Amino acid sequence: MPGSTFGELFRVTNFGESHGPAIGCVIDGCPPGLALSEADIQPELDRRRPGTSRHVTQRNEPDAVEIQSGVFEGLTTGTPIALLIRNTDQRSRDYANLLDTFRPGHADYTYWRKYGHRDPRGGGRSSARLTAPMVAAGAVARKWLREQHGTTFTGWMSALGEIEIPFEDEAQIPLNPFFAANASLIPRLEAHMDALRKAGDSCGARIEVRARQVPPGLGEPLFDKLDADIAYAMMGINAVKGVEIGDGFGCVAARGSDFGDELLPTGFASNHAGGVLGGISTGQDLVVRIAIKPTSSIRTPRRSIDRAGQPTRVETHGRHDPCVGIRATPIAEAMLALVVMDHALRQRAQCGDVRLAQPAIPGQAAAEQGRAPG
Repeated sequence: MPGSTFGELFRVTNFGESHGPAIGCVIDGCPPGLALSEADIQPELDRRRPGTSRHVTQRNEPDAVEIQSGVFEGLTTGTPIALLIRNTDQRSRDYANLLDTFRPGHADYTYWRKYGHRDPRGGGRSSARLTAPMVAAGAVARKWLREQHGTTFTGWMSALGEIEIPFEDEAQIPLNPFFAANASLIPRLEAHMDALRKAGDSCGARIEVRARQVPPGLGEPLFDKLDADIAYAMMGINAVKGVEIGDGFGCVAARGSDFGDELLPTGFASNHAGGVLGGISTGQDLVVRIAIKPTSSIRTPRRSIDRAGQPTRVETHGRHDPCVGIRATPIAEAMLALVVMDHALRQRAQCGDVRLAQPAIPGQAAAEQGRAPG
């Protein structure tokens, strides 16, 4: 199947199905000498895995990662790294009624039209379960970027359905199942999700993710723009229907006198561009927002057709996320890390010997040398 490999120099090939024996990925291009074990990867998978609260699917998967190759005596060897995650809690019978019909808003119909045959169990290859291997690969990228450049990635939910979630305290993000940086709104978010589950309906969400201490100079000025590749990566996440970089659509009503990020001897005065100018990173935070549509697998009866084109009604039972956006934060962080990792290696390959006599902005010298400022 084409379209299962992501990246150029840091290449991740994703494999498996939602209800198959296992899912996983093969990472090709990871530099040698990186200390790596399952313990470096598992925490990120634990953040994404199902069954962690009553507000997400109750499919109980441990998502325990196994490193099958590419690591010897605790260090990456530069050869392909195979990561395996076994499926242990499939309930394929929940999808028996979907073999001959299609969920409105789901990939069921388009998958059938493309391939003429589909695996209806959990969505097969179109399942959000296939984001788990990308989170695992992202954990590898995050560790290398953190050690080489001091780059870190943080995401949070900024809206759940119609509820806006103002950012208040980053320390709150890991303390609630919504990845919300706002403790005061958690009871309202929980009540909203309880009502949706009772009604057999779903809602969308907005996620914001930031990369900090990003080396300047990543990306290309034309077709391989850093922000273009970020948008490509984010749109590859299941249910994502919109991507903003920086102020995004807010630039429409802005004036050039306000929107252009002024340069001062101490750095940029603002970051409306989201850390990318002309497709190349500025060294500021990368700022990305994604819009996630409501879950298509819901109990509410919906009109559809069967494979013969005859009208029918679809009710989806089983274990599903009323809002897939609840578990999307670590996925968005991982995909951003994979983009930055790939471009960092591409920059090192082409422009690794470029040195400025005097960095234009204080504090960038260490990042350009591959070290985080003290």
